[in-house]
Amino acid sequence: GSDLAALTTSAVKNPDGTYSLTGNKIFISKAEHDLVENIINPVLAKIEGAPKGTAGISVFIVPNIWVNEDGSLAERNDIVCTGIEEKIGIHASPTCSLALGGKGNCKGLLLGAENAGIKVMFHMMNEERITVACQALGLASTAFLYAVNYARERLQGKHLTEARNPDAPQVAIIEHPDVRRMLMWMKAQLEGMRSLNYYTALCIDKVATESIDEEEKEKLKGFIELLTPVCKAYTTERGCEICNLAIQVHGGNGATKDYPVEQLLRDCKISTIYEGTTGIQAMDLLGRKVAMKKGKVFEAFMEEIRKTIAVAKSMPDIGDIAVKLEETLVKLEDTAVKLTQAVRSPKMLSAFGQACPFLDIFGEVIVAWMLLWRASIASPKLAKIIGDGDEAKRKEKLEKNKDAAFFHGQVQTARYFINSVIPATMGKMDAVNNLDDALVEMTDAAFGA
Repeated sequence: GSDLAALTTSAVKNPDGTYSLTGNKIFISKAEHDLVENIINPVLAKIEGAPKGTAGISVFIVPNIWVNEDGSLAERNDIVCTGIEEKIGIHASPTCSLALGGKGNCKGLLLGAENAGIKVMFHMMNEERITVACQALGLASTAFLYAVNYARERLQGKHLTEARNPDAPQVAIIEHPDVRRMLMWMKAQLEGMRSLNYYTALCIDKVATESIDEEEKEKLKGFIELLTPVCKAYTTERGCEICNLAIQVHGGNGATKDYPVEQLLRDCKISTIYEGTTGIQAMDLLGRKVAMKKGKVFEAFMEEIRKTIAVAKSMPDIGDIAVKLEETLVKLEDTAVKLTQAVRSPKMLSAFGQACPFLDIFGEVIVAWMLLWRASIASPKLAKIIGDGDEAKRKEKLEKNKDAAFFHGQVQTARYFINSVIPATMGKMDAVNNLDDALVEMTDAAFGA
């Protein structure tokens, strides 16, 4: 689980340089199946005499079948799959429990240096966290598309303006305001999260492949560290909410296996848990990432958002929402300072109790930035297509011109999110800044049960 310091799997060095491992692994994805000839397991273990806690963890390469020097397969290693979990979703991925060294003959090879397992593992973990975010993004995107298609096809009820007309025809449910609200929220979150994850990937690519000066490289490395927990936690949590809303749009049909959206929600749920739970990501963000380099990384990131705001403020159709986001940014900075100070004060427990709400706030502000950024690019392109025609011609172009419809969608989505979601974000910051002690002071017995 998340408490790696409690690890009990042990390793003893053999004369030939291999290590004999004894212990158990649980919740291991694809640790036993017949799709490949061999499976290689990275295993965390403590070598005899290693320091206590995470400082004494090493990582080993442990194949299910030992591999000869020439690459051919040799004897089966002493690894036994003791069970496969029955899960709510991701049924195509066997989640296994493993017993290592039950017969005293499980061999592995040290990966990296002794006692450097955590450092080695987090090279993989940080990449996996973004991968899992993209997993949730893909599931949520699919759920949204199913919901939009269903809402366009499902006829139910009259148009609200014709509610008293007994002869009014049924309309597609996409005409109903509450269905549009759900679809709009889903679209806004999806497009903002997609841009967040792509922006983080762009930072990774620039650091790895571009010839940039050291100062710029260090800035981007800081952004990657800052954004990774937000990508992982915010995208997966919102991804589940989007899948849930897709079921709601489908009504009773959504709760049946005749339609695919229920599976998408079941498959998405694990994304909030594996490769570091939402709570772990939030503690990482608040306890480490926001305060990195005395807050300089966070400040530099805020400046990137302000660059977009400065451009958008000059545009007539989004200038007002740019001002609103600017006001939100000021409050976010104040909230970040207050919380990071509280983490290092007697209010530490109450501060960490607000870690998930803070990550949620930060994620919403980033989504608002991404949507404003998209709208600032779309706005002039939309104006060029539509021109100065009358309202009827404008509507006709929005209906018939796919580019116009897309750019219009970008502007309206940004307006919706900043006008309808960000005000609630401001309220969340008020709640977080209270640093209320109730959750800390409440006794265990008071929870009941």
